Parts: sequence; structure tokens; C-alpha cells
Amino acid sequence: MGKVYKVALLGFGTVGKGTYRSITVNAAEIKRRTGLDIEVSRILELKEEAINCGIAPKEIFTQDINDILNDPEIVAVAEIIGGKEPAATFMLQAMAAGKNVVTPNKALVAARYDEFKAAAEKYGVEFRYEAAVGGAIPVIETINRSLWANSFNQVQGIVNGTTNYILTKMDEENMSYEEALKQAQAKGFAEQDPTADVEGIDTANKLTILMAEAFGVYMPPTEFERVGITGVTKADLEAAAAKNCKIKLIANAERQADGTIKASVKPTEIPCDNPLAGVRNEFNAILLRCNMADDIFLEGRGAGQDPTGSAMASDLIAICVELAK
Repeated sequence: MGKVYKVALLGFGTVGKGTYRSITVNAAEIKRRTGLDIEVSRILELKEEAINCGIAPKEIFTQDINDILNDPEIVAVAEIIGGKEPAATFMLQAMAAGKNVVTPNKALVAARYDEFKAAAEKYGVEFRYEAAVGGAIPVIETINRSLWANSFNQVQGIVNGTTNYILTKMDEENMSYEEALKQAQAKGFAEQDPTADVEGIDTANKLTILMAEAFGVYMPPTEFERVGITGVTKADLEAAAAKNCKIKLIANAERQADGTIKASVKPTEIPCDNPLAGVRNEFNAILLRCNMADDIFLEGRGAGQDPTGSAMASDLIAICVELAK
């Protein structure tokens, strides 16, 4: 048997379980594609109900971050705790310990992008966050690898499933905003406090990350226009339909003639011939306008245990593949 590449998870909530499942359920397929054996060897988790859930062996759980930081066999750490602290401290400590780090924590990445990038460079490790934008959609990988030979003119997307679900129901089923939100909450697409979603905060965090990747420009979410969907009415949707348009919460960043980047998050009338207009319910999509490849359109599930876990697992696998070279 060859070398086993060991990784650790910090947190075993919804996304943690999805990440674990992606690596373990598809272990044979991962081995076929990469030639590597990848193992989740440690999980940091404080909640007893998560430890006793029966998905992962109890013996690999720990309640002490040092058990992971001080283990030389662990090559990568997935931060899936969420929030600001201790998530940020744990990620920086892991990098300082020489461990590669992946995270889906868009708010934290958007707020401290330069700091995390600098730490990764200082300690010679990778910092990956594919799952932070668009869930299962491989947009960051597409920008940074598949489209290397391109300059980007515009990045435009629907990157919040909650708001897209609400607007779809208002448009297609004549629901009120309140009815659509309540249904989204019942289906698990919206939090009980939906402020970050419906006010465009989540979308703005993701746009900050997309701009940094596509244009090489770090623009904090506080530095561009942000308008949520709470003011969108049925009359607005009907007026848009009369013009053969749909209203979507659009994250948009566009290179101007002088080379600067103009960005915004706001409800926008999208012509029906734009592929974003057909993105329905909780799905996400991103349209990349390139100077060589022309338009690239990516669509998929932007959240959820297994879709987000898939993106997290893919980042971990990519790190192990690089280490094996």
C-alpha cells in the first residue's frame, strides 16, 4: 500500500459531514483518478451529538486543536466551523504549522483575503476556498486554471440560492415576498434570520472573492453598491416580464474603459436571452465574459451538505495531488 495522505476537518456540522462523505463514499473513484489514498484522520468537534452521529468513527474525533496542529502526518485542514472566531485563528495556526488550508467561509475570506493569502505565502502552503463561492460550481478553479489564457471583462452571477428561490416563487407562482421567504425557510434554503441573504450581504462577500480571482483586485464588500431584494414587488416583476426580462439578485463586476473595476450587488432586470435569466429556485450560476474564450456559463447547486462538501473535498484532493508530484 502506498502513502496515505491524511487530512483533518475542523467542525462536523452540515458541510463537515458532506466533506467527509465526499471523501469516504467516493474513495475508490478518487483513487482511480488520482492514484492516491486520502483519509480523514482527525475531526475537531465539541458537540457530543455530532461526535455520536454515527457517520465517522468516534476515535478520530478530538476536542483539542493541538491534536491536529501537532500531528506531522496531517497535510491539510478543512475549516468548517463558520463564523469569525475561532475559525480565523485556527486557519492561521494551521498555516503556521505548515498545513494547507481549505474553507467555505465566504464572509471570513472576503473580510481577510489579503491576510490569509499573505500567511499562505509566508508559510509555503496552499489556501483554497472553492466552496466559498457557488457551492459545487467550480468557478474559482475555472478562472484560475481552465481560463489561464484569458483576460476577464465581466463577471456576473446569481450566487445566493435563498434570494433566487424567493424571486422565482414571486415571479412564477405569484407569491408575496413574505410567503416565498416562509417557504424557503421551511425547505431549509433560508435561515430563520435571513438578513445576510436577502440584504445581499452574502452575495457581496462572494463577489469580493470573484473579483479578486478574476481581476486580481481586492475590493471589500463595503466598497461597492449593495441592495437586497426586500424592496422587489410583484409589480416590479410584472414590469420586467413585459420587457421580456427577469429580475434577479445579480453580483456584477465589470472592467471599465480606464481599466478600473465597477462592482455592484442589486436586483437587476436581466434580458431573457441572458442565460442567468433561466436560473430558477435555489440554483446558482456564474457568467464569465472572457477576451479569448468568449462567454463561459457555469450553473449548479450553490449550497447544501453534499454539493458544498464536494467542493471542499475537491480542494483537499487537489492539495494532495500537488504534494504527490
